[in-house]
Amino acid sequence: MNHLLKVPSLAVRAFSSSTRQLKNKVPEAQKLFQEDNGLPVHIKGGTSDVLLYRATMTLTIAGTCYSLYWLLMASLPPKKA
Repeated sequence: MNHLLKVPSLAVRAFSSSTRQLKNKVPEAQKLFQEDNGLPVHIKGGTSDVLLYRATMTLTIAGTCYSLYWLLMASLPPKKA
């Protein structure tokens, strides 16, 4: 019964502490996002966040306008030639 509880040696080596340790970046990110600098949280990450936000808003507004245009075209009666 004792042999069923042993972990195979390959699994032990795969999860051993001799592997490369990764640095915990969470405290740095917490400082950045909890800082009171007047910016909304979705653009506190820097330039890439601002560009992504602007691209998203541009696509959203353009898509809304495009949808409204086609709703207007669908609601008008067809032209008689």
